[in-house]
Amino acid sequence: MKIGEEYNVVIEDFSNLGTGIAKIDGQVVFVNDACTEDKVKIRINKVNKNFAQADTVEIIEASKYRTEPVCALQKICGSCQMGFIDYDYQLKLKKEIVKNSVEKIGGLDVEVNDVVPSPKILNYRQKIQYPVSQTKNSKRILAGYYKPQSHEIVNIKYCPVQPAICDAIIDYVRENAQLYNISGYNEQNNSGDLRHIVIRGSEYSGKFLVTLVLNSNKVNPQIKNFATEIFNRFEEVSGVCINLNNKKTNVILSEKTICLAGNDFVEEKILDKVFKIGANTFFQVNPKSAENIFKYVKDEISKFEAPTILDAYAGIATFGIVVSDVSKSVVSVESNKESVAKAEEVINENDIRNVEVFAQDTTKYLKSVKKKFDITILDPPRKGCTKESLDETLKHTKKEIIYVSCNPSTLARDLKYLTGKGCQVKSIQPFDMFCHTYHVESVAFISI
Repeated sequence: MKIGEEYNVVIEDFSNLGTGIAKIDGQVVFVNDACTEDKVKIRINKVNKNFAQADTVEIIEASKYRTEPVCALQKICGSCQMGFIDYDYQLKLKKEIVKNSVEKIGGLDVEVNDVVPSPKILNYRQKIQYPVSQTKNSKRILAGYYKPQSHEIVNIKYCPVQPAICDAIIDYVRENAQLYNISGYNEQNNSGDLRHIVIRGSEYSGKFLVTLVLNSNKVNPQIKNFATEIFNRFEEVSGVCINLNNKKTNVILSEKTICLAGNDFVEEKILDKVFKIGANTFFQVNPKSAENIFKYVKDEISKFEAPTILDAYAGIATFGIVVSDVSKSVVSVESNKESVAKAEEVINENDIRNVEVFAQDTTKYLKSVKKKFDITILDPPRKGCTKESLDETLKHTKKEIIYVSCNPSTLARDLKYLTGKGCQVKSIQPFDMFCHTYHVESVAFISI
């Protein structure tokens, strides 16, 4: 098998990275833009010792699971890897992704429930982060997602998974930035001004916080004028901020965010609680699906008699605040200072008296205290937990760990570690947080 060679294959399976799986002479080939039961012509683009990669050249016979793509840019954008697959089948594939990870990585025989579908499968995404660049000759500013396996920007004018107003805001920034002497960013030599356009939206209020990420360490009058113009032009915009990030890094937002117009937050309602989300604070991208998760976790905690709760990797303490009225006390721990500040505002404004927030790393916090909690909620980033943090969690938890994960692989790894320490996985419930992508959120209940 060589690069450039073409083959006719039948797609036998689907990978955890959103590619079809075929076999040629016993060797596994991961095929882009292919679905289970597709018969396709493929062209090899990469060959390794144990597997190869290929692109779909022609659909010879379409799978019954294929449907019209959600977006005309589905193939070249790379963000909605499952955008051409029937939604009900997407849910089945995501269940298999979680199940395979738990079995193969975790070595566990645990039943995985059917995926809870998203209440919305279009216009659901309330967080947008577009990288920005500028063409070499025409100097036209581009903003969109990267093509797969590249840093080449697809200039996106319409995205069906985000609210339409976001397209309008981004297009306005793209078309008018240069009137304020703001250029697009050049990743190669760390030059130019505008690196990213970041938007945080709210299903609850219909408002949007716009943040322009600048390759700078200072604010100039032109930026202030542009921010004011964006704020005044769109009634849906609650505020415009700038984030100063002049380091050559893949990190989108630095810690330095300045609000230049309006408010530095949007409000989102989950169940009966209203939260404040800032530019730098973590919050789920799909609030309607997130609400299903919070209710699921709250219902589980309600089964215990006035438990004490540790809300670890807490973000703006959403879990802690949501479950506060079925808990005796809650300690929320989060290292991001802006998130902690937003959590404290919500706690004070709602006169919630049984939630305490600590601006600290979870592991360091647990090492500093001797108290034990009835239940610990773990909601770590994609990389999962460290062994040290899991060990500390076990030391400080009496009854149950609720593990919320956006990465089946690291969830499976951490479940394997916990079961090796004597824990038992009671259930795993996936939720579709990221429609039309291979990503899936899961909640595991683990008894100590």
